[in-house]
Amino acid sequence: MEIWKSYDITHREHVICNPMSEEKLARLVALLRLPTDARVVDIACGKGEFLIRLAEVYGVRGTGVDLSPFHIADAQRSVEARAPSAGITLIRMDGAEFKPDEPHSLDMASCIGASWVFGGHANTLEALDCMVRPGGWVIVGEPYWAQEPSEDYLKAVGCAREDFGSHVSNAEAGERRGMELVHTLVSNKDDWDRYEGLQWYAADEYARTHPDDPDLAEVAERVSRERAAYLRWGRDALGWAIYMFRSRSAT
Repeated sequence: MEIWKSYDITHREHVICNPMSEEKLARLVALLRLPTDARVVDIACGKGEFLIRLAEVYGVRGTGVDLSPFHIADAQRSVEARAPSAGITLIRMDGAEFKPDEPHSLDMASCIGASWVFGGHANTLEALDCMVRPGGWVIVGEPYWAQEPSEDYLKAVGCAREDFGSHVSNAEAGERRGMELVHTLVSNKDDWDRYEGLQWYAADEYARTHPDDPDLAEVAERVSRERAAYLRWGRDALGWAIYMFRSRSAT
């Protein structure tokens, strides 16, 4: 089954496609204090919720980039319903290929929960930092190991120990780049339970309403495997945070 179909099925109930609550998203938006008509980009924008809220609060001119045709379509519908006059452009493309019209020209660049686009957390910070002006925002969301993961957990989810660092190392990666860490928003277990649990719920709802879909068995197997791994190990082993950095220079 195509990965984007699978992801669409399991994230149909999500407003935000990562382990962050709507309350924390609202806090992030408020803390940014962007100027009117700020220029921003959100790489792997998902359903566009972050961009739309920035448009509602600040009137930003924004670009959302995502590879999923389902999420780009969802985002377009939300923009048309909630911010039809906003200067939001949605592009289906590999986020690693996105370049602003000029380097060091944006007020904010974000990639929340998709550092795989750039080949890891450090590379993501590097890429986003090159997009924003001095003093601009670099916003990233990244998992971290809350405790040492077991080999059984890593095998169950197809993950390697080195795929993620610690909360401290995630922060230090930006500081090594010369950025200033201004704030973090850390997800708690309730945030994680919402994110994971809504996937189980969405998969069950889809199975009930699409009983003839030939991909159902594959979806059910993946959700069952990931649910077991989350409950047995992941809920304690894996953390998540949004890191708010300010770029210091255009070097």
